[in-house]
Amino acid sequence: MPIATGSDERAQGYFPRWILKSSGVIMPEQRLPLGQTVVSGLQHCVAMSGSTIIAPLLMGFDPNVAVLFSGIGTLIFFVIVAGRVPSYLGSSFAFIAVVIAATGYAGHGPNPNLSVALGGIVGAGVLYGLIALVVMWSGVGWIEKLLPPVVTGAVVAAIGLNLAPVAVKAVSANAFDTGIGLATVLIIGVVAVGAPGLWRRLPIILGAIGGYLLYLLFANGLGFGRPIDFTQVSAASWIGLPSLTTPTFQADAIVLIAPVAIILVAENLGHIKAVGAMTGRSLDDYLGRALLADSLATMVAACGGGTGVTTYAENIGVMAATKVYSTLLFAFAAMVSIVLGFSPKFGALVLSIPGPVIGGLSIVLFGLIAAMAGRIWVENKVDFSSPANLITVAVALTAGAGDLTLKFGAFTIGGIGTATFGAIILYQILTSRLARR
Repeated sequence: MPIATGSDERAQGYFPRWILKSSGVIMPEQRLPLGQTVVSGLQHCVAMSGSTIIAPLLMGFDPNVAVLFSGIGTLIFFVIVAGRVPSYLGSSFAFIAVVIAATGYAGHGPNPNLSVALGGIVGAGVLYGLIALVVMWSGVGWIEKLLPPVVTGAVVAAIGLNLAPVAVKAVSANAFDTGIGLATVLIIGVVAVGAPGLWRRLPIILGAIGGYLLYLLFANGLGFGRPIDFTQVSAASWIGLPSLTTPTFQADAIVLIAPVAIILVAENLGHIKAVGAMTGRSLDDYLGRALLADSLATMVAACGGGTGVTTYAENIGVMAATKVYSTLLFAFAAMVSIVLGFSPKFGALVLSIPGPVIGGLSIVLFGLIAAMAGRIWVENKVDFSSPANLITVAVALTAGAGDLTLKFGAFTIGGIGTATFGAIILYQILTSRLARR
C-alpha cells in the first residue's frame, strides 16, 4: 500500500487511520493489538536506551534530561511527519567531540560549561532547520551532490578519530582502571558476536552493566579501586522534576558545534532511505519534514539541558528484525521515555557508572563511529583509485585525528569543523572542471 499523498492524504486527515493487523509485516499506517504494541514499544525503548544514556554521560549532561527530551523529540517528529515515518530520536554521538572541545570537559561528572554547549547545539539546530527548509523547497539533489558518500564517510571517520584520545585517557589513570575498561570492551564484543536473539542487539547497555558489576566486585568488594558511592542513589526520589538547564550563547562555541548539522542531515537522509528500502516505498517526499522535525527536536532539547538528537539506527535495526513498522510504536516508546525522565533515582543510578566503565564504552563507540565510514564507502562503492576521493579522505582524517585548529580573529574552528568544511570544499575543488583541466 503506497503512502497516502495528495487527495488520498486529505481524505484520511493529517494522520493516517491506523488499521489493526496482528501478524505478518506491519506497515507504518497499520497497528498491532494493544498488548503487542506495549511489548514492541518497550523493545524500542530498550534498543535506544544504551546510546541515549551513554552519549550524555560522555559529554557531562544529565542522562535523565536526555532521556526525557528524546521522548519529547520523538513526539515532535511523529507529529511533523504526520505519523507516516517510523523513527525514534535519541542522543546524537555527532555532538560529543565538539561539545568536549567547546567546553573543555574533563570526562567524568557534570559538565561545568553545560550551558555553553547547549547554546552551540541550539545553533546547530538552527542551521539544520534552514537546511530542512531549503530541502522542502528545492528537493534533495543538492545535498547528495554536496555530501557524496566519500565526503560523508570522511567526516564521520574524522569525528571518531578526533575522540580517540578522550577514550584512551578515560582508562589510563592506573592499572585497575585500564583493566576494567578493557574488560568492558571485551564484554561488549562477546555480546555483539555471541549473545542469542535480541540480546545481541544490546551490546552497549549490557557492556555497561557488565563493567559496572565488575567494578563493584573488585572496588567495593575487594578494595582494588575507589568504591562506588551510592549515597546519591539512595537519597534520590523515585519521582521528581528533572533538573533543566538553559543555554548561553558564545560565538566560538556556536561556530564549533553548528557544523554538526551537516552530519545530522547525512544521518537522517541515510535512515530515511533505509526505512524506505525496508518498507518497499519511497519516503523522499517526507525527507524535508523529517529534517525539520529533527532540527526542532534538537533545539527544544538544548533549550532544556538535553543533548542534540538524531534518528536512531538501533531502532531501524529492530524494525528490520521484526518487520513491524507501525509508527504508533514510537509514540508509545516516546511516552515511556518521558516518564523515565521524571525519575531522579533512575538518573542517579546512571550517574554512578564509574569512569573506567565509561572509558571502555567510549573506546568501542568512538571506534565504531570511525569504522562506520568504511561501511559508507563500501556500500556506496567509493572509488579510491580516484585522486580526488583519496586526497579528500586523507586530508579530512589527518585534520580530525590531529585536531587541526584554525583561528580567525576571535573565532576558533577545531579539528572536527576543519575536517568537515575541508572535506566539503576540497572535494568540490578537486572535482571541478578547472581541476580536471
